[in-house]
Amino acid sequence: MSLVEVEDLTVDFWTGDGWANVVNEVTFQVRPGESYGLVGESGSGKTTTAGALLGFRRPGSRVRAGSVRFQGRDLLTLRPAELRRVRGREAALVPQNPTTALTPNMRIGDQVEEALQVHGLGGSRSQRARRVLELIRQVRLPDASATARKYPHQLSGGQQQRVTIAMALACEPKVLVLDEPTTGLDVTTQAQIIDLLARLRAETGVAILYVTHNLGVVAEICDRVGVMYAGELVEEGPTERLFERPRHPYTRGLIASVPSVVRPERTRAVLHGLLERGELPPGCRFAPRCVFADEQSFAEQPVLEEVEPGHRVACWHWREIPPLAETAPGEERIEPADTRDGNGALLGIRELDVTYGRSRGLLLARREPELVVRDVTFDIRPGETFSLVGESGSGKSTIARTVGGLLRPLDGEITFEGRNIARTVESRDRELRRRIQLVFQNPDASLNPRQRVGRIVGRPVELFFGLGGKELAARIRRLLEDVRLDPSFMRRFPHELSGGERQRVAIARALAAEPRLMLCDEVLSALDVSVQATVLELLRSLQEEHGIAYLFISHDLAVVRSLSHRVGVLYRGELCEVGTVDEVYAPPFHPYTQELLLAVPEIDPAARRAPTPKVDTETAAGPAATACPFADRCPVKVGPVCDVEPPPWRATSATHAIRCHIPLDELRSKAVWPPARE
Repeated sequence: MSLVEVEDLTVDFWTGDGWANVVNEVTFQVRPGESYGLVGESGSGKTTTAGALLGFRRPGSRVRAGSVRFQGRDLLTLRPAELRRVRGREAALVPQNPTTALTPNMRIGDQVEEALQVHGLGGSRSQRARRVLELIRQVRLPDASATARKYPHQLSGGQQQRVTIAMALACEPKVLVLDEPTTGLDVTTQAQIIDLLARLRAETGVAILYVTHNLGVVAEICDRVGVMYAGELVEEGPTERLFERPRHPYTRGLIASVPSVVRPERTRAVLHGLLERGELPPGCRFAPRCVFADEQSFAEQPVLEEVEPGHRVACWHWREIPPLAETAPGEERIEPADTRDGNGALLGIRELDVTYGRSRGLLLARREPELVVRDVTFDIRPGETFSLVGESGSGKSTIARTVGGLLRPLDGEITFEGRNIARTVESRDRELRRRIQLVFQNPDASLNPRQRVGRIVGRPVELFFGLGGKELAARIRRLLEDVRLDPSFMRRFPHELSGGERQRVAIARALAAEPRLMLCDEVLSALDVSVQATVLELLRSLQEEHGIAYLFISHDLAVVRSLSHRVGVLYRGELCEVGTVDEVYAPPFHPYTQELLLAVPEIDPAARRAPTPKVDTETAAGPAATACPFADRCPVKVGPVCDVEPPPWRATSATHAIRCHIPLDELRSKAVWPPARE
């Protein structure tokens, strides 16, 4: 018997020009205790469908047809008072962004208790207080009493997300709706949230609807998967079987777009085109992007058809879809390119120390500043991609901001083309500012919402090259074409673009200055896998065409492997391993590097992720109390020497070194790679 039954759900949004269909005849079920994944690109209707499980309708929307039955009741027909009794108590939401979901001026304990009070549960005030502490412990937050007294801003992103899970579990609901709960989290924090959800499901029997574009997470936590495209469910089946043998071309393209750290030989395919709802044909909505489409595909709408027990697909040509190991007609494989120039370093960083300010103690005595980056040394050659990886708080973005001139280093040397540039951007000349460009993580915040795309992209051209009129317009058109956007985008505002399109505009703006070095700070973290693959392909082609060097910052180790020439691994502001991408992703590993690699979720059923570390990963932020920054968390710590003596650099080759007390042969013998399936 199903706990949730969604049948023929059809939802429209009002656009000003009329009603636009966003969810069309979607049907699926979630059983008690089951974890069901809903995946697809941004704009595919996942969140709208998930919101229906809570009876939520956004302003300017209508449910044209269908039903959402929860324990036999149609939530779409309930009155507001009846819905409020269901939400939180029987069906609860874990939102994507805990920072905006939590009330900033309420203590954590009060917010968790509020969930009980609203529904009249938990007994007396003292009983509710005990229940709050139980919930905080249940989601594995340290020192429940201290955590309950804190405010949201005193917790990290991963800890805030655990608080929202505790609030959702407070009333012991039957189903949890999770809307992208790990987007933006680093791999080890993400892995801990995944393990937490799996453990809670086993202990409480709660059913889960997991909405995400992260297929690796779905492969690890979900029993069944539904794939959505342009508001329709195009494929559904058991997770392992669907990832092993996808039958719909769209599902196949999504899976082929996902990089792998375990199987780098599985080169990725690009799922070309974008979801354009205004250009959908009357037949299959995926037909304009499908290499198998024919006249029937454009004219007749396919219906879900069972291809094997429990596995359904809506495609006229599912029998012709080849296995993932084969290349479909028209598919383009992403192959790494080596365009590095070996004629010396473009950027050189030597013994870099960075702090966010000096503090003073009693009697105005100077304290030693707390360093967020300590003794970091690396270089980048022309045309090379050097990536920095590590957890949140490890110092990656701080280094990029220092190179970009947004921060002044406390000590150390930064040289660019042989010139000392260890100063803030206002002290740099115009030519230096032109040659180093920064692309931020969030284009929503970095693009001016009041300016059209043409003005945003054209401003660097005006500033650095003095062009105007027809010459300026022609340059803007070429820049948009470079990032694979139509020149008509010049007239649009940022809010009229998708996330991937906005990120391409940010890249075009950086390219407008004709830089030699681009600092890419988490530019892919919020993008779905198909858009991510397209942007990666774009970065590669731009590097080949223009010889640009990248300092690429990411917590996605699979993406880093597919793009980089060399990699530096950061922990608590210190480098612990540096080498070529093949050297860093193969034994011997620094213990922290191995922990990061084992935390990456994989869609490949032959790869098993190891259990996540029991130590709270928030120790990645802040200065270390031990000589080796990883000593208090290291699973293979050799003894007191790690606490009192800085670890030495041990070279495995002329290009690869690991900073650790453990000899290389011993590190190699301790490596668990590739992970073996149980």
